[in-house]
Amino acid sequence: MISVRDLTVSYGGRTVARVPALEVGAGECVAIVGESGSGKSTTLLSLLGLTEGADVSGNISVCGVDVLQAPAKRLRELRGARVALVMQSPQAALSPTTRLGTLMRRALKLHGLASDDRVMGEAVEAVLLDPAILRRYPHEVSGGQAQRFAIALAIALGAEVILADEPTSALDVTVQAEVVGVLRRLREERDLALLLVSHDLALVSTIADRVLVMKDGEVVESGPASQVLADPAHPYTRELLEALP
Repeated sequence: MISVRDLTVSYGGRTVARVPALEVGAGECVAIVGESGSGKSTTLLSLLGLTEGADVSGNISVCGVDVLQAPAKRLRELRGARVALVMQSPQAALSPTTRLGTLMRRALKLHGLASDDRVMGEAVEAVLLDPAILRRYPHEVSGGQAQRFAIALAIALGAEVILADEPTSALDVTVQAEVVGVLRRLREERDLALLLVSHDLALVSTIADRVLVMKDGEVVESGPASQVLADPAHPYTRELLEALP
């Protein structure tokens, strides 16, 4: 699903992210962890060609598409329909004057997909939401519901890959567990590939198969989550783990 080799992202000659290798297969979850400014979100956005103004080199293949060589039309077809980006605060990206059902219907139409009530209802039920939520406006739902709606939209579009950028950091602990549970179940049931960006190692330990640890734009450690989180080799990883409450 995702294959990255020798990725370098630079702005004005300054390298902000360098990733030698990253692989995410169907049904797998890989997490990129690190503090703010470590380059993890830049790495995520580069997978969809969304690092505007940056110099990007290396090899990026997502769902068989060469991201750095593909024309703009091919990238637009990839985004949303096959690869969904779930951001930290999805409510900020939703029109406050438009019902959620209308927003979903427009997104499906944009990608040439049927927007019938059955498809939309099944998508929201898959993330444990009542289909009645489609009649609400963004300000009428909680942060956790908005986050799950964003995931439901990805499901309705038929996404094969979900890129999640700090999807639970704005939520309280109970709601965090709900969202992570939904992602874990969808990954198992639908064979989704999930790339998760987070600073929360406790959360990562509950869902990730493999982990990349980034500091100052560089990958300082990577490997199976069970190994990296239980017996870290790099001092920075140990610092992150020691900072856990």
